[in-house]
Amino acid sequence: MLEIKWGETCLLPIRKLLSGSAKEAKFILLANPNNPTGTFVPISDIESLVAQSDRLIVLDEACVDFAPDSALRLIDRYSNLLILRTFSKSYAAAGIRVGFGFGHPEVIGRLRNMQNMFNMNVIGHAVGVSILAHRAAYAENHKHIKYERVRVNFALSQLGFSVTPSHTNFLLVRVPSGRDGTWWQTCLQRKKVLVAVPPDEGLEDCIRVSIGTKPQMDAFLAAVEEILEAETSRRSAV
Repeated sequence: MLEIKWGETCLLPIRKLLSGSAKEAKFILLANPNNPTGTFVPISDIESLVAQSDRLIVLDEACVDFAPDSALRLIDRYSNLLILRTFSKSYAAAGIRVGFGFGHPEVIGRLRNMQNMFNMNVIGHAVGVSILAHRAAYAENHKHIKYERVRVNFALSQLGFSVTPSHTNFLLVRVPSGRDGTWWQTCLQRKKVLVAVPPDEGLEDCIRVSIGTKPQMDAFLAAVEEILEAETSRRSAV
């Protein structure tokens, strides 16, 4: 298995995925939008990869409802594409741990052969079916998250943070120099604000901020400003 994650460039290394050691991969797994960066690769790039590859391309679209486009329209054109979705992100049902997929009948048939007979309980099944039947009810929440994402991005940038352009329900934020992500996580936690620190190499000076309600994001930004003010005072006193 070959897993590719993107940085801020949002470029899909198609040649790299189709040559060299990558040729030994049984399938290619891509996340679009990506986690933890939140970046998005144009669907035209995804289609170019699928069209040129003789292997299965598994596309994780867990956060696609916060993105500008989806690869769903490619399913009818290519038999080597499998798209995975989840109810955990944009449908606020992480507790049921239920996902779903789209693919060519042959691919879905193979998955059925490997599927455990009792892989989903009746409650999770009922909730999933209900969500799909009422998808429009979530549109306003998706719109709110996109708006708050832009607002918080701008506010953090004004405070000296570097924010990767995001197409998900979270922001990858590079903290100001002098402190790392773990330090900021600890300081925010003391103010009852929880953020994550990505475990990926090279992201030690980053935090991952989930987008919540406006009051929650206001509380986050207020806590950030208080920490910055205290840190500035501490450095001035030294």
